[in-house]
Amino acid sequence: MPGDPREGRIVVVGASLAGLRAAETLREEGFTGSLTVVGDEPHPPYDRPPLSKQVLLGTAAADATGLPMRREADAEWRLGVRATGLDPLGKRVLLADGDSLPYDRLLIATGTRARPWPHPEQAALDGVFTLRTREDAGILAERLAAGPRRVLVIGAGFTGSEIASACRERGVEVTVAERGPGPLVGALGGTLAKLAAGMQRAHGVDLRCGVTVTALRGRNGRFTGADLSDGSRVDADLCVVALGALRNVEWLADAGLAAGPHGVACDAGCRAFTMYGIVTDDVFVAGDVSRFPHPLFEYQMLSLEHWGNAVAQAEVAAHNMVSPGPLRRPHLTVPVFWSSQFGFTIKSVGVPAFSDQVTIAQGTLAERRLVAVYGYRGRVTAAVTLDMAKWLEHYRTLIETAAPFPPGPGAAGGRPLVTDFPIPSDVPDARGLSHGPTVALTGHLPDRRLTVVRSAG
Repeated sequence: MPGDPREGRIVVVGASLAGLRAAETLREEGFTGSLTVVGDEPHPPYDRPPLSKQVLLGTAAADATGLPMRREADAEWRLGVRATGLDPLGKRVLLADGDSLPYDRLLIATGTRARPWPHPEQAALDGVFTLRTREDAGILAERLAAGPRRVLVIGAGFTGSEIASACRERGVEVTVAERGPGPLVGALGGTLAKLAAGMQRAHGVDLRCGVTVTALRGRNGRFTGADLSDGSRVDADLCVVALGALRNVEWLADAGLAAGPHGVACDAGCRAFTMYGIVTDDVFVAGDVSRFPHPLFEYQMLSLEHWGNAVAQAEVAAHNMVSPGPLRRPHLTVPVFWSSQFGFTIKSVGVPAFSDQVTIAQGTLAERRLVAVYGYRGRVTAAVTLDMAKWLEHYRTLIETAAPFPPGPGAAGGRPLVTDFPIPSDVPDARGLSHGPTVALTGHLPDRRLTVVRSAG
């Protein structure tokens, strides 16, 4: 590699939000070398959050979700071709079309894909969908516009709940099946899950919790309904499988990196770890496919599926790829997430799942306008607002300064606490849910069993 880090060859694998922002930032940071961006979809980078909101509502077209470019990235875009392997010794990315791309530095930004229904023959029924790509959203929006009798949504995480909200706003009957005790419980815990359940039922959702879908049924190749674990049956015309995401790491199976179901592990500077925990200096990671340590959360590895994190981490990774060691900076952004559903806006800062207690600091559950503050071992770790987003920045500061939990009187701009005592945050084990949290603490455990070979003498 040339001595100047602003020269050489950089390959970015992943042509979505993180890949685009990284490519732009590389040029903004003065990179003058060869830049190639690889993407398995044929489209230029587009925005995914509108797919489960405006596109399903029919207020935006699926092909109108392209991401604006902040500047010309001056890159070669290899779109519609999948990366199939990585040769870290030869420093080449292998592609599905038989080509390979040499690199001096590599950014892995391959993101996630929708977790499919586990039975392929049932998943192939006409009327069974997942929602991840532009094509998924466009076809599902057309089917919703045609006025189905009922839609079955499997999984009550944020995506499943937003799909259910869009159905009700269109006047379509919808049944939501969730294995866990309530919607959004994996992300927000049991207290706010009860509120979310009330919101859904108040808007006419047939919400079934504590059940699993045991089989999808069809007739003449078309989906007609599903059997549930409680012995009931749901008759429906459409089914949307919203069982969370799978990280796109299979292409790295033989690359020797710390890549597994939770993503690709990296340090706070976005440098990938090898499978033995050695940090690389030429392979970087950003976006949904990454897992990285955060000092505010006991240095546990975080996996995030957040728009803001993809942007911030891509910018840090790009900066560090073209900067000498002393000038590199860490990615320590506090996670922020938002969702719009059933007429409410939910915004979150921090990691609600990293908590043992929660208190309603402002507003009330009854008026459905509130701030819930989460704590872990006596300090503030997260806050979730329901139609009170203006307080988010205040609670971000409390998280960043490890403020004591529960926040004392006056902590919220001079307003007293609504509740005098915290209650358990009741965050369940994610293995018992149909949906996955958008923030996951993945601990320090490796994703595969390793044999440690000690040298003799």
